[in-house]
Amino acid sequence: MPYPEQLVAPMRAELTSAGVQELRTPAEVDDWFAQSQGTSLLLVNSVCGCAAGSARPAVKLAMQHGKRPARVATVFAGQDLEATARARQLIGDVPPSSPSIAMLKDGELVHFVPRHLIEGQSAEVVASELTDAFAQHC
Repeated sequence: MPYPEQLVAPMRAELTSAGVQELRTPAEVDDWFAQSQGTSLLLVNSVCGCAAGSARPAVKLAMQHGKRPARVATVFAGQDLEATARARQLIGDVPPSSPSIAMLKDGELVHFVPRHLIEGQSAEVVASELTDAFAQHC
């Protein structure tokens, strides 16, 4: 069962205030994935500590890099259930993981950071992983 919105709102705002597009419905996910040209980054957000301490701050740090994806969006696992399920269908052949970060180029998955590579890492380490992918694919 999803957490009450008043508890989740600050977790959403942490990303949206940094310019990350929030996808809350399957239709929004489909529209975002339909614009597949170029590079895109999708964060599967979560209420867990590794999302708060590593994943969300890492995405914000990585977005300050000179090379970065043209579009950055997020779905919220455990909250926007249908949107998250649809995004996971469209990401590609990777096990569901939250938090996780998928990078796509022209609609194809080119880099994926699952929870086990986020959990226990600092935001700086995860951001470095992302900026390395940006340098390679953007």
